[in-house]
Amino acid sequence: MTRYLFRRLLALIPVLLGVSILVFLILHLTPGNPAEVVAGPDAPPETIAAIEKELGLDKPLYVQYFTWISKVLRGDLGKSLRSKQPVAAEIRRTFPVTLQLTVVALALAVIVSIPMGVVSAVRKDTWVDNLVRLLSFLGISVPVFAVGLLLMWVFAYKLRWLPVSGFKPLTTVNGWVHIILPALTLGAPTVATVARLTRSSILETLTADYIRTARAKGLRGSAVVYRHALRNALLPVVTVLGLQFGYLLGGAVVTETIFSIPGVGRLSVQAIQTRDFPIVQGAVLVVAYAFVVINLLVDLLYTIIDPRIRYE
Repeated sequence: MTRYLFRRLLALIPVLLGVSILVFLILHLTPGNPAEVVAGPDAPPETIAAIEKELGLDKPLYVQYFTWISKVLRGDLGKSLRSKQPVAAEIRRTFPVTLQLTVVALALAVIVSIPMGVVSAVRKDTWVDNLVRLLSFLGISVPVFAVGLLLMWVFAYKLRWLPVSGFKPLTTVNGWVHIILPALTLGAPTVATVARLTRSSILETLTADYIRTARAKGLRGSAVVYRHALRNALLPVVTVLGLQFGYLLGGAVVTETIFSIPGVGRLSVQAIQTRDFPIVQGAVLVVAYAFVVINLLVDLLYTIIDPRIRYE
């Protein structure tokens, strides 16, 4: 286990380096000049040139990258062009909000989707299976913003059960009330994806020889499904859940904008609108690194679910 973890950590180094290069290049090759944002629309060329020199934008791209990555390794993501605050401080303020929303959305997705997939597989070709497949198709097809607006209309406007916007930490009073609608909106595509994958994985596992042996030994149907089939069918599901966690972090941009949640996604949208490149660069880098770390944790979780991987 220790050797496996060491190998995985070593493999992360080129991945993280590649992510940093892509983030830097993509943002620096997009149209727009940060110096013009700082100087203002009516600034003379001399002022813009002076600001470019101050920000280091007059240097070659590879020099800018090495300057930036050396600061990143020391925890310095630069300063916001708009608020003049450190980017790291802005992300520390907003990232926990996005993380709470993502964790709750993923938890709701797991609680709903895996039982849906199991029931759909066990009740194959019945009305229950058809209903689950229909809901999964709708969950994948309908855009997130449409789901959010529909939930707001039903639960906030018509029924008045939940607030329409805003955010409170989960540790505060009524914190759960404010996060339910955003979490349902964000997690809807994940519910659909995981439910369909669980169904297909269970159906494939139920045809295995050891399942027929378990049935021949007289085990109850529920024991065969949950004790034997489900555990062996979870590997692809766990893989997708790890990927979905990263997608949820990135997809929170739309949800946070709809529900006016002060997370890193909304911060990124505001930064893009004002061409605040240091904020966008830092936010994308943090989310990308979080995605990589989550996938490492998923790889380690494999060894718990399937002992064969640990033995190898």
